[in-house]
Amino acid sequence: MAFPEQRLRRLRRNETIRRMVRETALSIDDLILPLFVIHGTGVRNPIPSMPGHFQLSIDELRKEIKEVQDLGIPAVILFGIPEHKDEVGSEAYHKEGIIQQAIKAIKDTAPQVLVITDVCLCEYTSHGHCGVIKGGDVDNDSTIEILAREALSHAEAGADMVAPSDMMDGRVWAIRKALDENGFSHIPIMSYAAKYASSYYGPFREAAESAPAFGDRRSYQMDPGNSDEALREVELDIEEGADIVMVKPALPYLDIIRRVRDTFPYPVAAYNVSGEYSMIKAAERLGWIDGEKVMLETLLSIKRAGADLILTYFAKDAARILAEGRI
Repeated sequence: MAFPEQRLRRLRRNETIRRMVRETALSIDDLILPLFVIHGTGVRNPIPSMPGHFQLSIDELRKEIKEVQDLGIPAVILFGIPEHKDEVGSEAYHKEGIIQQAIKAIKDTAPQVLVITDVCLCEYTSHGHCGVIKGGDVDNDSTIEILAREALSHAEAGADMVAPSDMMDGRVWAIRKALDENGFSHIPIMSYAAKYASSYYGPFREAAESAPAFGDRRSYQMDPGNSDEALREVELDIEEGADIVMVKPALPYLDIIRRVRDTFPYPVAAYNVSGEYSMIKAAERLGWIDGEKVMLETLLSIKRAGADLILTYFAKDAARILAEGRI
C-alpha cells in the first residue's frame, strides 16, 4: 500500500496520538546520577565546566541525596576525591576512605536509593592513571588485585553495586572472585565494558581531579575506531561475571550501544558523559539551542539505541520534567 492510501502523518496529528504510538519512552527509572564526593564540612565546590554540579562534602551529600530521593531517581554512582594520593591509590580501599564514608552516609539518609560505586584508581593515584605504574606503563595484573580490594571495601561499606571503569583485562573476574569469597555474592557488577579513550571526558577530569600527570590512557581504554573489539570486551566481561555492561561515552557511540543490545541478552547501560553534558549547557547559555529539548532528545536517543540504564548529569533535570509529564 502506498500514497494516497498510506498516510503516515495520520499518527502524528496531535500530541495524544503521538504519545500513544511512541516506540521509545524515557522513565525516571532509567536514570543514574553521578555524584562527586570530597573531604571536609560544608563543602559545595561548583564545577565550572559542569554547571549545576559540585564536589560535595558528606554533609552536603546528605542534602543532595534527599533531593535525589524526592525526585524519584533510583540510583547514584559515586566518585571520590581523596585528601591524599599515592602511587597505588591506597585511599581507594581504605576503610575510612571518602567513598566508604559516602556510602554509609547515603544508606543512613535514604536507604532505598541504590548506591553504585565507581571502581578505579585514577582519582586516588598521584600520577592520575588507572592502575599501578611499572616500567612507565600501567601494570595490568598488579592493578586488578588492588581493584578487587577496592570493590570489596565498597561492598563492606554497604554499596549495592560496584562498577569497574579501569579497563584492565580480567578485573571483572578478580572483583567477582573477591566478592564471592567474602560473602558478597549478591552484589552485582556493572562493568564499563566498552569504555573508549575519548576526548569527551575533559570536564569529568576537572571534577574528579583525575587527569593523568603524563601520557594518556590509550594503552588501556578502547580506540574510537573499533567496533568489533567492543563486542569482544563485552563478551569477556559477561563470561567473567558482569551483570550489567556499559558503553561509554554514549552519543558518539550509539552504534556500539545498538550492537551490544542486539548481541547480548544482558542489561545495557550507557554513560552520557561530562563533555556531552557540558556542550549542551554551553550552547544553551549562548542561546544557540533550547537546552531542555536537546537534553530530552539526547536521552531519548540513547534509550532508543538500546540502553536500559543511562548514567547522566541531566538526571535531576530530566526527572523533574518526567514527573511533571512534560514529555
